[in-house]
Amino acid sequence: MFHTTPVSLKGGKLSVLAKKWLAVASLLVVNFCLYSPLSLADGVDSAGTEEKVLTLSAAIKKTLQDNPELKVFQFRQEGLAGQLQSQRLKPAYTIGFDVENFAGTGDIGVLDSTEFTVSLSSVLEMGDKRAARVGVVNSRSSQLIAQRKIKALNLLSAVTRRYIDVLSAQERLALAQEATTLAENTLTEVEKRAKAGAAPKAEVKRALAGVGNARLIASSEQQQFEYTKVALAMMWQQTTPSFTQVAGDLFRFSTDVSFKKLYAKVQQNPEILIYAAEERVRDAELRLARTASNADITWSVGVRQIQDINDTALTAGFSMPLFSSQRNTGAIISSQAARDEVVVKKAATLLALHSQLYRAYANRKQAVFTATNLKNGIIPTLTEALHETRIAYQRGRYSYLDYLTARQELLFARRVMIESAAAALRYGTEIEQLIAEPLPASQYGFTSTIHDEF
Repeated sequence: MFHTTPVSLKGGKLSVLAKKWLAVASLLVVNFCLYSPLSLADGVDSAGTEEKVLTLSAAIKKTLQDNPELKVFQFRQEGLAGQLQSQRLKPAYTIGFDVENFAGTGDIGVLDSTEFTVSLSSVLEMGDKRAARVGVVNSRSSQLIAQRKIKALNLLSAVTRRYIDVLSAQERLALAQEATTLAENTLTEVEKRAKAGAAPKAEVKRALAGVGNARLIASSEQQQFEYTKVALAMMWQQTTPSFTQVAGDLFRFSTDVSFKKLYAKVQQNPEILIYAAEERVRDAELRLARTASNADITWSVGVRQIQDINDTALTAGFSMPLFSSQRNTGAIISSQAARDEVVVKKAATLLALHSQLYRAYANRKQAVFTATNLKNGIIPTLTEALHETRIAYQRGRYSYLDYLTARQELLFARRVMIESAAAALRYGTEIEQLIAEPLPASQYGFTSTIHDEF
């Protein structure tokens, strides 16, 4: 899902980073046929209303095209290009005009003994200062590229997490709608028994209240679903979502990759690479500081007109500061300290990334275990228990409370399964962000290939 190549859009094409993200890290994006035959296409639901199904690939493409957070780096790069142009310049030439003895007392008079001098001067930079300045700007350019990678990585992770939020909200809404149907069926069963005199009217009222509560929950889930869609659409500056559903499978996971292998890849995280770029910047600044120990030579040449003898003479001169090396010691120490600080910060960041990776790894593992056991073991058992309890209730062997409890246990387990699956995918996204590359494609059940235009 991640790659160290910066994101760019040229001629409508996505860069390598975007391709990697689209191709393997399309978290949950596969086979929307698990829900309907639609995929990245418009369709018509059973009520005849037009539906638009969004895939993660399309969401990422829209985000890279329209999100402004990456566009600022273009202007920053242009700013560095201007600095580079300035730092490449040689010292400027200075033209001077001096007038001496243009007025005085006695024999000097006014303009009688005047001397006019026209001179040209400049500076000879010692210690290859110009190359050192250029090196600093070039190093900052590399640092900017690393910063852009981090921003792209964070942006793609954000759109993926919001996509997961929409998908899980979509699942919860479907569950709430099914719970409403179950509550309505329960009300029908209770009313039948009440008419037969086998159940008190209080049970009918409780069942009717249960239907009302189920509809309230469904309404709340609908609002949450709409909110998550808006949050996702805002990633590409769209305030009103143009899609009605998202595609994906929330419940397919790959086998775990060992933590040791994952941590070995953390070295490629842009947060680590940016320290390498910053270290190069500090090295360049240190070289620049050391060049200041070499004193520059100021030179000048000119022509002097001497009025007293009505003659012309050539002039030349040079100057240089004394004790430049001693005066520059503090700047060198400061630059060296700044460079050493980067090394320490890099080590501290690696420790922090280790902690974050282990937390995401352990939590994902637990979430996958929970979702898998609920899906394959607990929920099928609870489904059978609800079916048997309903039949027993119809026959008068179980009470309404038994029937209600069986239904609520099943709905609770299914909701926990949805939350656990969504958590597993979110932690998977966090792991991919930390290692700066995708987990195995099977992590999301992704089996299709990306079209050439991506």
